[in-house]
Amino acid sequence: MSLLKHWIPAPVPDPDPGFAGMTERAFSGNLMKKPLTEIVIPKETAVFFLDEHGVWRHKEQGKFEHRKIINYFHSCIRRDENGYHLRQRLGDRVEKVYFHYEDTALFVFDVMMGEEISLVLNTQKKIKLRPKMLFVNDDNLYVNSGEHRIKFTDNSLIRIWDLLGYEGDDYFITVKGRRYKIRQLKKETL
Repeated sequence: MSLLKHWIPAPVPDPDPGFAGMTERAFSGNLMKKPLTEIVIPKETAVFFLDEHGVWRHKEQGKFEHRKIINYFHSCIRRDENGYHLRQRLGDRVEKVYFHYEDTALFVFDVMMGEEISLVLNTQKKIKLRPKMLFVNDDNLYVNSGEHRIKFTDNSLIRIWDLLGYEGDDYFITVKGRRYKIRQLKKETL
């Protein structure tokens, strides 16, 4: 048996399996990440898409019905320089499936009223409602958040119905007693 083996610690799996990869202890005790293998499926070959209402659909079999699968798909939505995709980690691999969407990949699914108004997205992420970031396009309400364009579903609109108003050609929202005019865009400006 080599004496060197007594001085070099054996590889140790990362205590957090959610961490991006396994680690090994080097001579100095520093952690080194092992790169994950990335599997990329282009959107042209994906067999599913997100419709204009935020509903997952299979290209041949139609609307997804299983709630756990629907929620899982929504929770896996990510965006990178190549667009929106579903990302999941499978052991030592990361799978990215880019998908087609008819309008946008992000939707407001619920609204939480309180001291602040929070928008709950299809990804389960919560963002604060910022009235100045709202806009209407083709009779649909959207909010900009960073580089993301997020569409309100019918259910989320019902939750804020009492805050919305309409006068002539203009839409308004009232938050904390203050009335904000909602911008209107023409379809070709997006």
